[in-house]
Amino acid sequence: MANIAPATSICAMMCQDMESLDRTDRSILNALQHDGRMSNVALAEEVNLSPSPCLRRLKRLEENGVIAGYRAVLDRRRVGLGLTLFVEIKVTGHGEDRAASLEAAFNEMEEVVAAHIVSGPSADFLLEIVVRDLEAYEQLLLKRLLTLPGVADVNSRFSLRTIKSSGPLPLSHLRASR
Repeated sequence: MANIAPATSICAMMCQDMESLDRTDRSILNALQHDGRMSNVALAEEVNLSPSPCLRRLKRLEENGVIAGYRAVLDRRRVGLGLTLFVEIKVTGHGEDRAASLEAAFNEMEEVVAAHIVSGPSADFLLEIVVRDLEAYEQLLLKRLLTLPGVADVNSRFSLRTIKSSGPLPLSHLRASR
């Protein structure tokens, strides 16, 4: 029962954030998802605002955590990371301490570019891993993943080709609120 209050608080904050987003905020978010380097003047023009109110809205979205950050999206192959894998990890024991220690371990591994706790019989965690080649993955698997406490099984799937990655988030569900 101790975990219900924090989850409820997070949900309340998220719902409050979604309710406070109007059409202009959604336009700002859509524009920045497609071009995060857009100048404030160009952004203001695209969303039909003058630059000062646009910048105030942008700062509010950043301060409220709706915009979590900015980064460059690199071409994996051009930086020598030719192998993408999706790795299912099954663990023994399902306590909060075990989950927390595994989450911390996955966050420390630069090769893990996404990690999810999942439901279902085959896995407890689903990782997206990017490495140079099969030899690099073998080292990661044998020396790091399989040595983590509680790891019972690891099932790897190799990506043959990426069709879509890190696409913009869909925001159409926000239109219903305003």
